[in-house]
Amino acid sequence: MTKRRCTKCGSVYEGDARFCPKDGNPLVDVAVAGASGTTIRKVYKPPAPDRFTLSSQRIDNRYEVVRRLGEGGMSYVYEAKDLTRGETVAIKILSPKLSADKSSVQRLRREAGLAMRLEHPHVCKIMRLGETEDGLIYLVMPYLKGELLSDREGKAGQLSVEQGVEWLVQICSGLHHAHLMNIVHRDLKPENVMIVPDDGGRDKAVVMDFGLAKEKRADPAIQKLTATGIILGTPEFMSPEQIRGKTLDPRSDIYALGIVAFEMFTGKLPFQGRTAQEMMIARLRGKPSTARQFRPAFPESLEAVLNKSLAAEPEDRYPNALEFGKALLDAAGSEDLRARVGHLLK
Repeated sequence: MTKRRCTKCGSVYEGDARFCPKDGNPLVDVAVAGASGTTIRKVYKPPAPDRFTLSSQRIDNRYEVVRRLGEGGMSYVYEAKDLTRGETVAIKILSPKLSADKSSVQRLRREAGLAMRLEHPHVCKIMRLGETEDGLIYLVMPYLKGELLSDREGKAGQLSVEQGVEWLVQICSGLHHAHLMNIVHRDLKPENVMIVPDDGGRDKAVVMDFGLAKEKRADPAIQKLTATGIILGTPEFMSPEQIRGKTLDPRSDIYALGIVAFEMFTGKLPFQGRTAQEMMIARLRGKPSTARQFRPAFPESLEAVLNKSLAAEPEDRYPNALEFGKALLDAAGSEDLRARVGHLLK
């Protein structure tokens, strides 16, 4: 029987529960050995970063690691086979050099606790949160076979209006689902969106990595956690209020998505600067470029929608992601497009 331990109070439970009934915190799987059910705990000593690899290894005797897919500032991502279910999955593992950092571990657990609540066709869900007997904390996600939006942009240069709006509406729908559950992404960018084939043979957009997600009304412990020196968000896509360190709401994600949309259609960013810091300052002091400066034939109606999403003050933007999606769809003016994705905005 699977045993799970509360990440806060340490209580251990059997069964399929994912959250602690005492305090609501996420439960992590613990490795169990022997008939007595004694939990094995070891002090994890991370290897040198350049030698760290899990390729061809098994995690908790269930996941057979196939290859490393990539790495970020806090984690490594592997393709693996779930030997229990016979499925290919992606496993995100906290970087060994940060495994001893309690705040990093807490953030990763927090990520899972939030993302496990998301169920939407355009959001990548977290299927499982586990901890190996060696102390590695990991997240199991569906393996999405596709490419990053940033890579697709690199190939296409400027996306067509119809294709771009289709994916943006899908992203808006996924974000709105998260926002209704009091979750703000905080790090929306082309590298956090996957373009994958859907069942009908078309490509669809899926929002990835809620690693910087936080509830709109964060408790003091979480507010303290986000001020530990870890950069929350990507400078080129941060909203003015995020740069200033103010409380964020869904309109901050709308701003970031506006920058993503601008880049999709023009191949450029709306704020220019030689460094990320200069671009951040430009967002606080200047006005964004317009899409037609880089793409003269771009529809004026769609440019107006992007301009509103990039308003410096949150109250001047769209009130929610659903309204942003509706405005994008209306400006595109395609009945075929409305027939394909209009249902996502209801």
